[in-house]
Amino acid sequence: MVELEIGRGKRGRRAYAFDDIAVVPSRRTRDPQDVSVAWQIDAYRFEMPVLAAPMDSVVSPATAITLGRLGGLGVLDLEGLWTRYEDPEPLYAEIAELPHDRVTERLQEIYAAPVVPDLVVDRVRQVRAAGVTVAGALSPARTAALWKTVVDAGVDLFVIRGTTVSAEHVSAENVTGRSQPLNLKELVYSLDVPVLVGGCASYTAALHLMRSGAAGVLVGFGGGATHTTRDVLGIEVPMATAISDVAEARRDYLDESGGRYVHVIADGSIGRSGDVSKAVACGADAVMVGSPLARADEAPGRGFHWGAEAWHGKLPRGERVEFGTIGSMEEIMFGPSRVADGTMNLIGALRRSMATTGYTELKEFQRVGVVVV
Repeated sequence: MVELEIGRGKRGRRAYAFDDIAVVPSRRTRDPQDVSVAWQIDAYRFEMPVLAAPMDSVVSPATAITLGRLGGLGVLDLEGLWTRYEDPEPLYAEIAELPHDRVTERLQEIYAAPVVPDLVVDRVRQVRAAGVTVAGALSPARTAALWKTVVDAGVDLFVIRGTTVSAEHVSAENVTGRSQPLNLKELVYSLDVPVLVGGCASYTAALHLMRSGAAGVLVGFGGGATHTTRDVLGIEVPMATAISDVAEARRDYLDESGGRYVHVIADGSIGRSGDVSKAVACGADAVMVGSPLARADEAPGRGFHWGAEAWHGKLPRGERVEFGTIGSMEEIMFGPSRVADGTMNLIGALRRSMATTGYTELKEFQRVGVVVV
């Protein structure tokens, strides 16, 4: 691995974002209708490799159901507005009307309300009653207190999602201070449901998460369009490099474990259809998206988009972003598109990208050539 000299006392790797790379056409092409974009994790099969990020501006019980019926997976934020308030709709309306200089302070006030375990159960059961696969997410700090409630409520897939999650130290807090760190490996192996864990952005961190028993690893820091983590913490790893590193960890863990395959899910910087293709080309099995679905008519955020980083009580590192709406969730996923910027018909674009390069399965497409542009 080539390192560059930053200065006399520091060297660093060159890393690449999605904008830095492009997929290379091959000598063979296919018809888009012959391409399959289905993927499966554990016993659950999905007709498209798209998970909606657990962000209040994107996923409500209703939109989780809608995306599930379209063949994807909506992940509920189980410590968001829908589990703090019986009826959060007036708050969504208020957030959409907030002047820019009041957003962070007001979001902190709104999210200071406690998570209500009974609402966690109600929201999970509402999605389950619709007959779609149910996924719910908690932050590492809330997992110790709420995981049993979530699992007992009937989730099919459990997501532990934070800005960065380590297998060696996942902190949990209680009202009297800091408790003993959550033993991630012990928790994962004790559950009867598949667990997706992240974010991570390096080979070593991913390998440790895979060894914890996770069924899938989230690559990235989530909320790429809304977080200011690089500005606040100075932390960022461009996604093309991060996914490639974690995909290599998956390959090595497959050998180490005697054949256990851990799914790699790109979580962050997926803003347009071309990013979906590039994520898979770098080794992702699926993508977790926020901003593309925040533009859907059905999105609860009313065209605005924000993540958990925006309302952190002590160190906010996110913001509310206005995207507006461009069409239904079905149109954003499957078209027809009325724009040429890659924000609609994400799955149609992925199919065409795969067909243009001669691949008919997602796992095959992970082998496609890429170039630095």
